[in-house]
Amino acid sequence: MKSLLVVFSYHHNNTQKIANVFAEVLDAQIKTPQRINPKDLQEYDLIGFGSGIYSAKHHKSLLDLADELPQVTNRKAFIFSTAALTGEKKLTKDHSALREKLQSKGYVIVDEFQCKGFNTNSFMKYIGGMNKGRPNAEDLQHAEEWAESLKQELQHMKPELIVARSIKQ
Repeated sequence: MKSLLVVFSYHHNNTQKIANVFAEVLDAQIKTPQRINPKDLQEYDLIGFGSGIYSAKHHKSLLDLADELPQVTNRKAFIFSTAALTGEKKLTKDHSALREKLQSKGYVIVDEFQCKGFNTNSFMKYIGGMNKGRPNAEDLQHAEEWAESLKQELQHMKPELIVARSIKQ
């Protein structure tokens, strides 16, 4: 399965650390949104889109890239992020803008991942930041297990299940 990770990681490289783990497990290339020609994404079987979370959404460069993507049919993608605050409801909200853009282009979101990241944005810099040392070894282990699980699921997923998932979304 030919895989690509489109990653914007800036302040503390939190998301890059997670992407490196995913790349190892999924045997994926990593590129920044700025180095992507949207038409070239059609050659990949699986694409992961990730960045830190800025004001409850992915980085603007990732959202702008999603706007430029050509229409596809049932192309597999996953979304990931690092954030100061995490949780199921937070993930759903934080990923919603990117998820909706990708789904509108025909991508099937096969899974989503989020973990805590060190944050010194805004007022946080005055108090030494939040989540210092994150993602840590435990977070990276969790990322590896998540990617292994995703890989196994996709290897055994029948094409009709992918279509069914896209309809359900």
